[in-house]
Amino acid sequence: MSTPHNSAEKGDIAKTVLMPGDPLRAKFIAENFLDNPRLFNEVRGMLGYTGTYRGKPVSVMGSGMGQPSIGIYSYELFTEYDVDNIIRVGSCGAYDENLDLFDVMLVTDAYSDASYARMQSGFDGKVLAASPQLTEKLRQSAKDLNITVFEGRTYSSDVFYYEPEAEDERPLWKVLLEDHNCLGVEMESFALFHNAKITGKQGACLLTVSDTIYEYKLTTPEQREKSFTNMMEIALGIL
Repeated sequence: MSTPHNSAEKGDIAKTVLMPGDPLRAKFIAENFLDNPRLFNEVRGMLGYTGTYRGKPVSVMGSGMGQPSIGIYSYELFTEYDVDNIIRVGSCGAYDENLDLFDVMLVTDAYSDASYARMQSGFDGKVLAASPQLTEKLRQSAKDLNITVFEGRTYSSDVFYYEPEAEDERPLWKVLLEDHNCLGVEMESFALFHNAKITGKQGACLLTVSDTIYEYKLTTPEQREKSFTNMMEIALGIL
């Protein structure tokens, strides 16, 4: 049965879904990593495909930007399409100087001051963990592929463009790094982890550094769409 946001029928989507924010990254993964990818959704341009990787069924679908967007898509995948595992494969800005462009971060938990979880279910905590079992599979996959990953907490923000702080204040990114142990920033993981928790499913996250905040460096849109292949291989490796 389709939903207002997804035209797939039950059985069209695999038990494990890779979920980049950008639907064009979903298209890239499907066309470059999957055998016989089949488009199951293009409602609102949020492309979703199912194919096989080394003979194992897997799906990939965009989530859009922000917690409300991934909140809708991941909740429907968990509750309407019987998906068991969602792995976010996204981009992040790095706060920690040990992270550089194209480095891969395996997210252990997410900190957020957003309202998504509180409004959705009454959860008023600010930290949610990734699913341990799925995270361990990703950790082992990275080891098997000999790909270095940095592990730690991300900040799931509701805001992309911030007004500058007063000169006598610490920049927000330093507060988040120094006071809350956030290695970087993105906008979706907290909602994914919340939906996995309340539905009894599994959610995990791999991020590739697309820009650095401590010293401003930035990847191009094409690089963000097509060059973050290490995290894609790690995610597919759990199959």
